[in-house]
Amino acid sequence: MPAVKGMLFSQMEPPRELEAEFNDWYETEHIPVRLALPGFARAVRYRECGAARKYLAIYEIDDLAVLESPGYDAVKNRPSERTARMLKSVKGFTRYTCTQVYDSDGGAQRGNYLSAVAFAVPRDRGADLDDWYENEHVPLLMGAEGSLRVRRYKVISGDGGPWTDFALHELRSPAALEGVERMPGNAQPKRAALAGQDWFASPGRWLFEVVSVHGER
Repeated sequence: MPAVKGMLFSQMEPPRELEAEFNDWYETEHIPVRLALPGFARAVRYRECGAARKYLAIYEIDDLAVLESPGYDAVKNRPSERTARMLKSVKGFTRYTCTQVYDSDGGAQRGNYLSAVAFAVPRDRGADLDDWYENEHVPLLMGAEGSLRVRRYKVISGDGGPWTDFALHELRSPAALEGVERMPGNAQPKRAALAGQDWFASPGRWLFEVVSVHGER
């Protein structure tokens, strides 16, 4: 079977007194054991802008079949004592397994900031979201200075929220978001058709700054 690209998206917040150990654990143990598995390509850690201690890790996966492998089963279900202790200590934990469905540039552009947007889309409106994002919204975003790349994902399974769709916006700086906000709303008729729906009006939104990059190719 052909390889299917995807990601793991996981947020968590360590207690203040364990933050230094949490960061050491993530950098020296949690990420390396996953990137050692064939199919895991890259990992990026982020810290939420303006938040005290909220972190995000995104694992880019070349082949989602790795998540069904014995190696990953061992990593996930038979953690080290330190891993079990760290995961028990955090709050705000989320974990989503996702299939990649869109990439605006194939991976050439990498930013120091990430705007992550999540939607809980009714099953019968998924095609409308796809049409708006890829045929209207992304072309508009790419016209804003500092907006580098957009990837979209469909959630296969998840813990921590109702989300069915993620969009990841690579930004040179947070100022790129201000450029998008200044663009005329009447340039998006497809967006206007969605704007009155509750699921569209209440997405999850987070702005992160890169902490570290692992497995760069």
